[in-house]
Amino acid sequence: MKIIVLDRDGVINHDSNDYIKSAEEFLPIDNSIFAIARLCAAGFKVVVATNQSGLARKYFNVEQLSEIHHLLCSMVEEAGGVIDGIFYCPHHPDEDCSCRKPRTGLLQQIEKELACRLQGCYFVGDSMKDLEAALAFDCNPILVRTGKGLITEQLLIESNDLSVPTYDDLSMAVSHILGSQDAI
Repeated sequence: MKIIVLDRDGVINHDSNDYIKSAEEFLPIDNSIFAIARLCAAGFKVVVATNQSGLARKYFNVEQLSEIHHLLCSMVEEAGGVIDGIFYCPHHPDEDCSCRKPRTGLLQQIEKELACRLQGCYFVGDSMKDLEAALAFDCNPILVRTGKGLITEQLLIESNDLSVPTYDDLSMAVSHILGSQDAI
């Protein structure tokens, strides 16, 4: 089973320092929805792993988050794909939970719910937390320059870590992944 893990804000949709609080604020990055559909057509199961501390901060509630995720799933289905699961951490960063990236609790939840192993799968993110979670769980990290990606790329360059493949956006990352499927 081929699985890919995607971060949400900054990878699939435009991020906001004010948080994405409603379905009206959920704006997909150009071609990201079609990129997910392309992954599905190529036989990938697509899952989303996202930190959503806006819940703990009371910027939005579970119903509003469900509406956002329903919209995302509907958009992907209209494009011919499917999201096999959305896993989120609702905790505040100060809560010291095991599911907030860069910790790997969300990845453990994905494995348990989908009865799969994520080691060796691709994990596409825009932040250092995404990359650290991927590496800690033996996934293959991919960085996109959307969202916080340019800042993250700069941090990698400053630390002389050029090992993480980096692409302009999810669509370009997917083109790379699909072009190298023989290596999976």
